[in-house]
Amino acid sequence: MADQRKFFVGGNWKMNGSKKSIDDLIKMLNEKGLNPKTEVVVAPPSLYLSYVREKLNTQIGVAAQNSYKVEKGAFTGEISPAMIKDVDCHWVILGHSERRHIFGESDALIGEKVAHALASGLYLIPCIGEKLDEREANKTEEVCFRQMKAIADNIKNIDDWKRIVIAYEPVWAIGTGKVATPQQAQDAHKSVRGWIEKHVSADVAKHVRILYGGSVTADNCAELSHQPDVDGFLVGGASLKPEFINIINARQ
Repeated sequence: MADQRKFFVGGNWKMNGSKKSIDDLIKMLNEKGLNPKTEVVVAPPSLYLSYVREKLNTQIGVAAQNSYKVEKGAFTGEISPAMIKDVDCHWVILGHSERRHIFGESDALIGEKVAHALASGLYLIPCIGEKLDEREANKTEEVCFRQMKAIADNIKNIDDWKRIVIAYEPVWAIGTGKVATPQQAQDAHKSVRGWIEKHVSADVAKHVRILYGGSVTADNCAELSHQPDVDGFLVGGASLKPEFINIINARQ
Protein backbone atom coordinates (compact mmCIF):
# COMPACT_ATOMS: atom_id res chain seq x y z
CA MET A 1 0.00 0.00 0.00
CA ALA A 2 2.91 2.38 0.67
CA ASP A 3 3.67 2.33 -3.07
CA GLN A 4 0.21 3.76 -3.73
CA ARG A 5 0.85 6.78 -1.49
CA LYS A 6 2.78 9.34 -3.53
CA PHE A 7 6.11 10.16 -1.88
CA PHE A 8 6.04 13.70 -0.46
CA VAL A 9 8.88 16.02 0.53
CA GLY A 10 8.25 19.38 2.18
CA GLY A 11 10.90 22.01 2.77
CA ASN A 12 10.26 24.25 5.78
CA TRP A 13 12.55 27.26 5.40
CA LYS A 14 11.49 28.60 8.83
CA MET A 15 12.71 32.18 9.51
CA ASN A 16 15.48 32.04 6.92
CA GLY A 17 16.11 33.65 3.58
CA SER A 18 16.55 36.85 1.62
CA LYS A 19 15.61 37.56 -1.98
CA LYS A 20 19.16 36.67 -3.02
CA SER A 21 19.32 33.35 -1.16
CA ILE A 22 15.77 32.48 -2.21
CA ASP A 23 16.66 33.15 -5.85
CA ASP A 24 19.46 30.59 -5.49
CA LEU A 25 17.08 28.02 -3.98
CA ILE A 26 14.50 28.60 -6.70
CA LYS A 27 17.16 28.22 -9.40
CA MET A 28 18.27 24.95 -7.84
CA LEU A 29 14.73 23.57 -7.60
CA ASN A 30 13.75 24.71 -11.09
CA GLU A 31 16.85 23.42 -12.83
CA LYS A 32 17.82 20.22 -11.02
CA GLY A 33 16.17 16.98 -11.97
CA LEU A 34 13.48 16.24 -9.39
CA ASN A 35 11.92 12.79 -9.24
CA PRO A 36 8.51 13.24 -10.93
CA LYS A 37 7.13 10.56 -8.61
CA THR A 38 7.73 12.85 -5.61
CA GLU A 39 5.36 15.65 -4.63
CA VAL A 40 7.35 18.67 -3.48
CA VAL A 41 6.15 21.65 -1.41
CA VAL A 42 8.30 24.43 0.05
CA ALA A 43 7.37 26.80 2.86
CA PRO A 44 9.11 30.20 2.78
CA PRO A 45 8.55 32.93 5.36
CA SER A 46 5.18 34.59 4.73
CA LEU A 47 6.77 37.78 3.39
CA TYR A 48 8.14 35.76 0.47
CA LEU A 49 5.14 33.56 -0.37
CA SER A 50 4.13 35.58 -3.41
CA TYR A 51 7.74 36.05 -4.56
CA VAL A 52 8.43 32.32 -4.43
CA ARG A 53 5.13 31.34 -6.05
CA GLU A 54 5.74 33.66 -9.00
CA LYS A 55 9.23 32.30 -9.71
CA LEU A 56 9.01 28.63 -8.79
CA ASN A 57 8.11 25.83 -11.19
CA THR A 58 4.33 25.38 -10.97
CA GLN A 59 4.76 21.65 -10.29
CA ILE A 60 6.22 22.55 -6.88
CA GLY A 61 3.72 23.63 -4.24
CA VAL A 62 4.18 26.59 -1.92
CA ALA A 63 3.02 26.53 1.71
CA ALA A 64 2.69 29.08 4.47
CA GLN A 65 4.33 28.08 7.75
CA ASN A 66 1.29 29.01 9.81
CA SER A 67 -2.15 30.60 9.59
CA TYR A 68 -4.83 31.79 11.99
CA LYS A 69 -8.27 30.37 12.76
CA VAL A 70 -10.37 33.14 11.19
CA GLU A 71 -10.46 34.93 7.83
CA LYS A 72 -9.64 38.46 8.98
CA GLY A 73 -9.69 40.80 11.94
CA ALA A 74 -7.66 42.52 14.65
CA PHE A 75 -4.99 39.84 14.99
CA THR A 76 -1.69 41.67 14.67
CA GLY A 77 1.05 39.64 13.01
CA GLU A 78 -1.20 36.82 11.80
CA ILE A 79 -2.11 35.69 8.28
CA SER A 80 -5.25 33.85 7.19
CA PRO A 81 -5.92 31.01 4.76
CA ALA A 82 -7.78 33.50 2.55
CA MET A 83 -4.60 35.57 2.23
CA ILE A 84 -2.53 32.46 1.45
CA LYS A 85 -4.92 31.54 -1.35
CA ASP A 86 -5.01 35.14 -2.58
CA VAL A 87 -1.30 34.92 -3.48
CA ASP A 88 -1.94 31.62 -5.28
CA CYS A 89 -0.52 29.34 -2.60
CA HIS A 90 -2.49 26.28 -1.54
CA TRP A 91 -0.71 24.68 1.43
CA VAL A 92 -0.14 25.50 5.09
CA ILE A 93 1.90 23.88 7.87
CA LEU A 94 0.03 23.85 11.20
CA GLY A 95 1.07 22.88 14.71
CA HIS A 96 4.80 22.71 14.09
CA SER A 97 6.64 21.98 17.33
CA GLU A 98 8.17 25.47 17.28
CA ARG A 99 4.67 26.92 17.21
CA ARG A 100 3.65 24.62 20.06
CA HIS A 101 6.69 24.96 22.31
CA ILE A 102 8.10 28.43 21.56
CA PHE A 103 4.85 30.30 20.91
CA GLY A 104 2.63 28.28 23.23
CA GLU A 105 0.03 27.06 20.75
CA SER A 106 -2.31 24.54 22.36
CA ASP A 107 -3.79 21.40 20.84
CA ALA A 108 -7.17 23.15 20.91
CA LEU A 109 -5.93 26.21 18.97
CA ILE A 110 -4.21 24.02 16.39
CA GLY A 111 -7.44 22.08 15.97
CA GLU A 112 -9.36 25.31 15.34
CA LYS A 113 -6.75 26.35 12.78
CA VAL A 114 -7.10 22.97 11.04
CA ALA A 115 -10.87 23.38 10.82
CA HIS A 116 -10.68 26.89 9.36
CA ALA A 117 -7.88 26.09 6.89
CA LEU A 118 -9.86 23.11 5.58
CA ALA A 119 -13.04 25.18 5.33
CA SER A 120 -11.03 27.72 3.34
CA GLY A 121 -9.93 25.10 0.83
CA LEU A 122 -6.25 24.74 1.70
CA TYR A 123 -4.13 21.59 1.80
CA LEU A 124 -2.64 21.01 5.25
CA ILE A 125 0.50 19.61 6.85
CA PRO A 126 -0.45 19.26 10.55
CA CYS A 127 2.51 18.33 12.76
CA ILE A 128 2.73 16.05 15.79
CA GLY A 129 5.59 14.77 17.92
CA GLU A 130 6.95 14.21 21.40
CA LYS A 131 9.69 15.95 23.40
CA LEU A 132 12.72 14.06 24.70
CA ASP A 133 11.42 13.72 28.26
CA GLU A 134 8.14 12.35 26.89
CA ARG A 135 9.94 9.73 24.80
CA GLU A 136 12.12 8.74 27.75
CA ALA A 137 8.96 8.35 29.85
CA ASN A 138 7.49 6.07 27.15
CA LYS A 139 4.79 8.65 26.36
CA THR A 140 5.40 8.92 22.60
CA GLU A 141 2.08 7.32 21.69
CA GLU A 142 0.17 9.17 24.41
CA VAL A 143 1.43 12.54 23.15
CA CYS A 144 1.02 11.80 19.44
CA PHE A 145 -2.46 10.34 19.91
CA ARG A 146 -3.57 13.37 21.96
CA GLN A 147 -2.31 15.70 19.25
CA MET A 148 -3.91 13.57 16.53
CA LYS A 149 -7.27 13.65 18.32
CA ALA A 150 -7.24 17.47 18.37
CA ILE A 151 -6.58 17.43 14.63
CA ALA A 152 -9.01 14.64 13.70
CA ASP A 153 -11.84 16.12 15.78
CA ASN A 154 -11.71 19.16 13.50
CA ILE A 155 -11.82 17.24 10.23
CA LYS A 156 -15.58 16.90 9.92
CA ASN A 157 -15.79 15.63 6.35
CA ILE A 158 -14.09 12.32 5.61
CA ASP A 159 -13.16 13.57 2.12
CA ASP A 160 -11.14 16.38 3.70
CA TRP A 161 -8.53 13.80 4.73
CA LYS A 162 -7.48 13.83 1.06
CA ARG A 163 -6.09 17.32 1.74
CA ILE A 164 -4.16 16.25 4.84
CA VAL A 165 -0.51 15.16 5.06
CA ILE A 166 0.54 14.38 8.65
CA ALA A 167 4.11 15.20 9.74
CA TYR A 168 5.58 13.24 12.65
CA GLU A 169 8.46 15.28 14.06
CA PRO A 170 10.06 14.08 17.30
CA VAL A 171 10.96 17.38 18.95
CA TRP A 172 14.24 16.00 20.28
CA ALA A 173 15.42 15.39 16.71
CA ILE A 174 14.56 18.78 15.16
CA GLY A 175 17.69 20.77 14.39
CA THR A 176 19.71 18.84 16.95
CA GLY A 177 21.60 16.55 14.62
CA LYS A 178 19.95 13.64 16.41
CA VAL A 179 17.72 11.55 14.20
CA ALA A 180 15.25 8.83 15.01
CA THR A 181 16.52 5.48 13.80
CA PRO A 182 14.61 4.09 10.83
CA GLN A 183 12.96 1.62 13.20
CA GLN A 184 11.97 4.35 15.68
CA ALA A 185 10.45 6.36 12.83
CA GLN A 186 8.64 3.33 11.45
CA ASP A 187 7.27 2.37 14.88
CA ALA A 188 5.88 5.87 15.46
CA HIS A 189 4.38 6.10 11.97
CA LYS A 190 2.81 2.66 12.28
CA SER A 191 1.27 3.64 15.62
CA VAL A 192 -0.17 6.86 14.20
CA ARG A 193 -1.56 5.02 11.18
CA GLY A 194 -3.10 2.48 13.56
CA TRP A 195 -4.72 5.29 15.56
CA ILE A 196 -6.18 6.73 12.36
CA GLU A 197 -7.54 3.32 11.37
CA LYS A 198 -9.22 2.91 14.76
CA HIS A 199 -10.56 6.45 15.20
CA VAL A 200 -11.17 7.68 11.63
CA SER A 201 -11.36 4.83 9.11
CA ALA A 202 -9.32 2.02 7.61
CA ASP A 203 -9.52 3.66 4.19
CA VAL A 204 -8.12 6.98 5.45
CA ALA A 205 -5.36 5.12 7.30
CA LYS A 206 -4.38 3.33 4.10
CA HIS A 207 -4.25 6.49 2.00
CA VAL A 208 -3.08 9.32 4.29
CA ARG A 209 0.60 10.19 3.98
CA ILE A 210 2.70 10.42 7.13
CA LEU A 211 5.99 12.31 6.85
CA TYR A 212 9.06 12.07 9.08
CA GLY A 213 10.79 15.25 10.18
CA GLY A 214 13.84 15.65 12.39
CA SER A 215 17.41 16.19 11.13
CA VAL A 216 16.73 14.52 7.77
CA THR A 217 19.83 14.69 5.55
CA ALA A 218 21.12 13.31 2.28
CA ASP A 219 22.98 10.68 4.32
CA ASN A 220 20.00 9.21 6.20
CA CYS A 221 17.07 9.86 3.86
CA ALA A 222 17.32 6.74 1.70
CA GLU A 223 17.05 4.25 4.56
CA LEU A 224 14.28 6.23 6.24
CA SER A 225 12.36 6.50 2.97
CA HIS A 226 12.11 2.73 2.59
CA GLN A 227 10.26 2.19 5.86
CA PRO A 228 6.76 0.94 4.98
CA ASP A 229 4.87 3.67 6.86
CA VAL A 230 7.22 6.58 6.07
CA ASP A 231 5.72 8.41 3.08
CA GLY A 232 8.21 11.26 2.85
CA PHE A 233 9.82 14.03 4.84
CA LEU A 234 9.27 17.48 6.24
CA VAL A 235 12.78 18.92 6.03
CA GLY A 236 14.11 21.93 7.93
CA GLY A 237 17.72 23.07 7.66
CA ALA A 238 18.64 20.70 4.84
CA SER A 239 15.92 22.24 2.63
CA LEU A 240 18.12 25.35 2.39
CA LYS A 241 21.05 23.37 0.99
CA PRO A 242 21.85 21.55 -2.26
CA GLU A 243 21.32 18.22 -0.49
CA PHE A 244 17.58 18.94 -0.54
CA ILE A 245 17.62 17.58 -4.09
CA ASN A 246 19.05 14.28 -2.81
CA ILE A 247 16.29 14.09 -0.22
CA ILE A 248 13.59 14.75 -2.82
CA ASN A 249 15.12 11.97 -4.90
CA ALA A 250 15.56 9.58 -1.96
CA ARG A 251 13.51 6.84 -3.62
CA GLN A 252 15.13 7.05 -7.04
